[in-house]
Amino acid sequence: MRNQWSTKLLPALAMAGIAASVGAFRLSAPAPAAAADAIVNEFVYGGLALAPVAATAAGYHVHERQRLDGLLDDYSTAGIDRARRFNQQLLERLDELHGARLDAEREADLGIVRDNVELNLLEYDRIRNYRHNPTVYVELIGNGLYNPYVLAYAPPEERFRHIIQRLEGIPALLAQARANLLDAPEIWNRVAREENDGNIELIDRTLRAAAPPAVADAYAQAAAPALASLRAFNDYLAHTLSARTSDWRLGKDNYERKCRYVLHIDRKPEQLLADAEADLAATRAEMARLAAPRSVEEALAEVAREHATPATYMDQGRETLAEATAFVRQKDLLTLASDSNLAVIDTPAFMRGIYGVGGFNPAPALEPQLGAFFWMTPIPADWPRARIDSKLREYNRYGLQQLTIHEAMPGHYVQAEYANRIEPRTRRVLRAIWGNGPYVEGWAVYAQRMMSDEGYLGDSKALRLTMLKQMLRGQANTILDVRLQTMGMSEREALDLMINQTYQEREEATAKFQRAQLSSCQLDMYYAGAKAWLALREHYRQRHPRDYSLKAFHERALNEGAVPLPILDKLLR
Repeated sequence: MRNQWSTKLLPALAMAGIAASVGAFRLSAPAPAAAADAIVNEFVYGGLALAPVAATAAGYHVHERQRLDGLLDDYSTAGIDRARRFNQQLLERLDELHGARLDAEREADLGIVRDNVELNLLEYDRIRNYRHNPTVYVELIGNGLYNPYVLAYAPPEERFRHIIQRLEGIPALLAQARANLLDAPEIWNRVAREENDGNIELIDRTLRAAAPPAVADAYAQAAAPALASLRAFNDYLAHTLSARTSDWRLGKDNYERKCRYVLHIDRKPEQLLADAEADLAATRAEMARLAAPRSVEEALAEVAREHATPATYMDQGRETLAEATAFVRQKDLLTLASDSNLAVIDTPAFMRGIYGVGGFNPAPALEPQLGAFFWMTPIPADWPRARIDSKLREYNRYGLQQLTIHEAMPGHYVQAEYANRIEPRTRRVLRAIWGNGPYVEGWAVYAQRMMSDEGYLGDSKALRLTMLKQMLRGQANTILDVRLQTMGMSEREALDLMINQTYQEREEATAKFQRAQLSSCQLDMYYAGAKAWLALREHYRQRHPRDYSLKAFHERALNEGAVPLPILDKLLR
């Protein structure tokens, strides 16, 4: 998943082009390449400096001698106005450069900048999540505290001083949230309260217990008002904002606009929907052929019986990662680093609203040595037995294989590691943080199919059946997103699609329906991206009839980083 960082206007990075003329100085237009580089630099470093929580996650700690790691993003009226002007000015500069002759890599960079600037302006001018979605503030706080805790960019004592500074900023941020929030859909309000409970636990237990002795007293002094403000915010959400509800659906016009910038593909939502519905029918037919003479339901039920227990679930995830890594090396599907910097950990509590199963948090683009995290959401001990069994059946041995391939090996983790080697540095940061979602999610889904095609687990029929079920899920994700956001699809219809047409367990389907209400245009990335990756591979094979190999294609494509897939097709010629 991809966050869109908030931005504020800082003094612009200096541009080349000041030249002397007779009797006076005048500004001369820089060469197109220099102008393009200046726009990308300002977008990346100016944007990160104005979104300090994102800057810490990216490994960008100091901007113009200002330390960013103790700051929180500014959601005051003035801060939001500055953010909008920052993006508007960048858009004007992009328009001035339109049509200039640039090399393909710079064109790709400017395409990413334009997509994100247009998306930010759509947010400020029309969607305005900061006025309707309290999770914006709750997740900002959680990430702002969690990243300095887990990323060892400095000694623990120094990082905890940054955490303390951010704790001190929480009451002001939540005051901004109250001033901004006009209303909220009930689901957004509820999830914000649940995730905020995770923030409270993070501050009151995890961080308090880990605070070095030298800063323990200062931590306690900063934690007390922060905790009080977080608890008061939950009370405000439950008893005040809950009386002002609104619809979580984006609507046809805003949805089409947003998907244009998020997906960067040549298909409109209704065309993507038609493709997904046709491919869903074809995938169901393929599963029926594979399962015969049994029904698909009977075959999947047999697969689902082979699963972990709540106590062994996390360990089985780690074992699966080792198994997948060994296969990628054995088949030489692409070059892996000799040492892994990936840790498998519990999904942070403040992120479990949207990461109900698991996720991936990449190593900082500027400090990749600090490591990456494969999040797996543990099974709560207080769940009823039926709910536990439902999740374990869905994430059986082969379901965990699919999760691990997608999130880690050779999915998101491998893609992010390649991206974190891109030079120059500014291009690396741009494509790692603001890169194209269908490239990122599409690669992970493509990897699931590719591993099965290459014979993983001894060409296992159970694995392939589970992989096809995952392809159904991606197709259903697109159908859900388009129909829920723009066509009034009901919860009953959504659950019927997932449970009865794509064979998902009720626990999985219920969690996905919640996620579909929390996001928009994100669920489309999986299907649209995977379909484009397969087409891209075929184009590459046709262009390289003599020297084609799967490894060469993978490495060429991953070495570019997350550019929009139509642009990647041009770069690989």
